Amino acid sequence: MTDKSGVQFNPQRYFSPEARARRRRQHLPAFEATDLPVRPDYVAAIMAHVDTVTLVSRWFNAVSCRATPAQAAALRQLPGVASVQRWPMRDAQVTAVSEVARLVTAPHEKLSVFLISQTTGNQVPNNPSPQDPNNISANDYLLARRQVAHLDGPALRAAGLQGQGLRIAVFDVGFRGLPDHPAFAELMDSKRIVATHDFLRNRDDVFVGGSHGTEVMGCLAGRLPAGSGGAAGPALGLAPAAEYLLARTEQLHRERYAEEEAWLAAVEWADRLGADIINSSLAYTEQRYFPEQMDGRRSLIARAANIAARKGMLVVSAAGNDGDDDWVRIGTPADADSALAIGGLDPETGLHVDFSSYGPTADRRRKPNLAAFGIVLTTTPGGRYERLEGTSFSAPLVAGLAAALWQRQRQLTAMQLFKLLEQAGELYPYFDYAHGYGRPRLARATAAAPATAAAATFDFVPHDSLVAVIIRPEAARSPATDLPLLADDPAVNRMPTATESPAASAPKTPPVGQEKPVPADAPPLVLLPEPSYPAYLYWNLADRRGVLRRYETRAVTQRLVVQVPRRLLRNGDVLRVHFKGYTATYSE
Repeated sequence: MTDKSGVQFNPQRYFSPEARARRRRQHLPAFEATDLPVRPDYVAAIMAHVDTVTLVSRWFNAVSCRATPAQAAALRQLPGVASVQRWPMRDAQVTAVSEVARLVTAPHEKLSVFLISQTTGNQVPNNPSPQDPNNISANDYLLARRQVAHLDGPALRAAGLQGQGLRIAVFDVGFRGLPDHPAFAELMDSKRIVATHDFLRNRDDVFVGGSHGTEVMGCLAGRLPAGSGGAAGPALGLAPAAEYLLARTEQLHRERYAEEEAWLAAVEWADRLGADIINSSLAYTEQRYFPEQMDGRRSLIARAANIAARKGMLVVSAAGNDGDDDWVRIGTPADADSALAIGGLDPETGLHVDFSSYGPTADRRRKPNLAAFGIVLTTTPGGRYERLEGTSFSAPLVAGLAAALWQRQRQLTAMQLFKLLEQAGELYPYFDYAHGYGRPRLARATAAAPATAAAATFDFVPHDSLVAVIIRPEAARSPATDLPLLADDPAVNRMPTATESPAASAPKTPPVGQEKPVPADAPPLVLLPEPSYPAYLYWNLADRRGVLRRYETRAVTQRLVVQVPRRLLRNGDVLRVHFKGYTATYSE
């Protein structure tokens, strides 16, 4: 629409006390033009000319509707209409059908049988009894411990930082089974789910439909079964004490534009109710967009995510599960400039897990921003716990950490927290398109003063045609022996170059929002009680704009780790290496 002149607006009535307090803390205006309602006369005129109005957005001063070409032409002539734009469409129907077929025939997928409740008509699982703690394997207990510990959960808990006073909005496909799950007994008893809404059916009940939201919530506020003493069990996430807003914005097995409209409606709702953090474990890709459109400006929800950040909310988004298929790159809204995109790590190695989507964005910006475990133990309907995989679960782990850090430093703005989390990455300032800045670490985020420069651990040694990276002797000592200068070829976890796609050597992980349990017969993860990984060496080659042309991660088995042909160092290119906390660059 062209304007909002003459509209009535009272921010004291529209915004909740929590929303007003968030704006005051971040020194934001009490309201701005995007908060004002769309002019009612404009909305009424549009409704008179179309069959259905599906969304009225304050932020975009826009109305979404279903209209024939003739109706659209008539809309263009109405007073106040700035433009009429058609949703860009791909052949989504064929894609959606093939996706459903693949999910149905996946060999490892469990068949869920549901009974219809005679009293409510809602679907209820046929195994509603909570899971016996004795049926949770020791390996899964260990995974649960590790997924919290790898983001310094024990230290946060000891400091009393569990998200108290923070309000987190979770957008998902549904939260079936959550209210009755013992993992959320404390959350429900303390009434910390403060509001819910289904933006697809325009009702408040979100505990229907899919259960993906229940699984995501497990990585934020869930707990393992209580011990024999009856005390609350160990946390599965890092924000068990936060308040929550639950929004259903997604439909099962369908990727329609109505879901983006629902996401926009949900984020405006979350803003009004005082959300501090948005967790969006959803990613939209080939069913409606082309890879070159993942530029943070094309999709409705990427633009909405940027507005949300401007209004003081931290938007945390799953990077996507397309790293091992033809799409490869991150989806939207993770492509938004102000969305914190979270990639997945393999708990066994601490490195990028195959299915996690790669950066950069279509306009070559750095994504993902950070990474966390992409394989977790979490909550599923019927009071059960299962091992799941996907960046859908990496995002809430980091969102929980963000809540804990924001609890400690409430004076930070959303974008200051965004930058703090990036700088807390264990690889920072090193970056690559697989790991981002790595997993965020508490010590780096809470340091009273800027960290002192790490001691040098390697040297660049140029030769006639090569630049060698050689580990210094004092940094090359392993627990049992000193590494030799040369050994057999090192094991390499090689990441794709800008022109390559990773091979799909393992079964495909379903898209974000549709993850399934890890097969029951899958080999157990080989885990240690606490995260303790080898000292990997990371290196990349970037052009003068900072765009990566190549990057690798190497297990260090000898002191001579990398030899880069000098012919690859074009004018202005930078070779950047990270090892044991030390990052250095070389250029010619």
